[in-house]
Amino acid sequence: MTAEPRTRPDARPGTTAGGTPRTTVRAPEPLTPATQRTVLFGMVAFVFLGAFEALAVATAMPTVAVELDGLTLYTLAFAASLASSVVGMVASGRWSDRAGPVTPLWTGIGLFLAGLLVAGLAQDMLVLVTGRVLQGVGTGLYIVALYVLVARVFPAESRPRVFAAFAAAWVVPSIVGPAIAGLVVEHVGWRWVFLAVPVLAVPALILMRPGMRVARASSPASSAPDDLPDEAPAPSAGGSPSDAAVDAESPLDRTARQASLGWAVVAAVGIGALNYAGQLRGVGLGVLLALSLAAVVVAVPRLLPRGTTRAARGLPSVVAIRGLVAAAFMGAEVLLPLLLSHERGLSPSLAGAVLTFGAVGWSTGSWLRGRATWGLAHAGYVRLGGTLVALGIGGAALLAWTAVPPVVGMVAWTLAGLGMGMTHPTLSVLTLELSPVAEQGANSSALQVSDAVAAATALAVTGSLLWALHPTLGLAAYVVCFGVTVLLAVGVALLAPRTRPHVGAR
Repeated sequence: MTAEPRTRPDARPGTTAGGTPRTTVRAPEPLTPATQRTVLFGMVAFVFLGAFEALAVATAMPTVAVELDGLTLYTLAFAASLASSVVGMVASGRWSDRAGPVTPLWTGIGLFLAGLLVAGLAQDMLVLVTGRVLQGVGTGLYIVALYVLVARVFPAESRPRVFAAFAAAWVVPSIVGPAIAGLVVEHVGWRWVFLAVPVLAVPALILMRPGMRVARASSPASSAPDDLPDEAPAPSAGGSPSDAAVDAESPLDRTARQASLGWAVVAAVGIGALNYAGQLRGVGLGVLLALSLAAVVVAVPRLLPRGTTRAARGLPSVVAIRGLVAAAFMGAEVLLPLLLSHERGLSPSLAGAVLTFGAVGWSTGSWLRGRATWGLAHAGYVRLGGTLVALGIGGAALLAWTAVPPVVGMVAWTLAGLGMGMTHPTLSVLTLELSPVAEQGANSSALQVSDAVAAATALAVTGSLLWALHPTLGLAAYVVCFGVTVLLAVGVALLAPRTRPHVGAR
């Protein structure tokens, strides 16, 4: 049973399940093409910064973990950000649907930048993990709000190109990001990988302001009396029309919203504990593993559309596939710099070069997808993407043999990135197409929640397997971990046809 509020079969149009007037989303005033390009440039610039930060941190983390004496917490440093982002995603989805995306966007950006400062100034690994938690909550808030901002600002026919532009924003960071991060780590210090990003965020935010004004004008809280349903009561004495719109939330909707946020906290704590459990041994391992698995199994299905766990046809399958492909790619990507830098002795800049090729492949795949190259249906692009990710991870696993040159991993990871570029924009477009306007925030949130939950869980599994098997298997332990992620990518290709809704369905 999910925590999504449902409408009674006998509910009147414009009312919630509780029979009270539903808040409505007024159609936004269209921006001129020139202003749309300005807003898009600002959005892409901010995505650019996020891409640079992600690639830079992935490149620097092996060095960070060694210097802070926290190598066993290596995967937790990534999983903490992913797990805490679930809370931000759920809060942002509800928040954006009810009041528009502007406030959650600003709040998320603030927390994200604060987390970077905490991580950059950390003196031990646990403090750095705390900074990553703040980053995660902020990322969850702003990424969902950014999706909703796309829906408010751009017409439906432009959205595939917008999402393709988001992915293409990884091109320059993917080419220079790992190399720059490696050089910064080697010659300046890893702290500046975190501390340099906040300064560069201001220009991007300024360019996004026209889009934020449109989104604020189209939010439920700003709806005029004529925008409200016919059944809506008039504002009380001294009250404003916006007060009436905001107060229209029924007790049932409010309870469901609060319950979802509570389950998000349970899921985040469970995922974090699941990652930490891999560092323990003996009775402590068993107890914490059982409790954390129980928390994840109970909480996560309540944050996703009904039917996601069984990949029901339509939107549930879209959300499920997003989780599988994220788990496959992230579960392998986090281990690559560790394998090359810590195990094979490559410099941080050289180890990060593998990530460069993967990100270039991702951007290339998104570029091809945005132009509908090959004329495939949505399901066809998802199937092709999943197949390419599986082949790419399998090729990257060959790096566990020291005789295999790093260039083999670079080519293989380019293939995996190409598959992600095909899959990610397609799933984003499908989510908006299969969602009513008033549910775009919640369903975009569910898409991101599935991504984060699955990736964090995959990191828990691969991290635990790695440190459990490494003493006896050596580098072959990495092969086992990569094998798990290959199976997940194969699942994406097999489930792709289920993204098509039933005939006659929305």
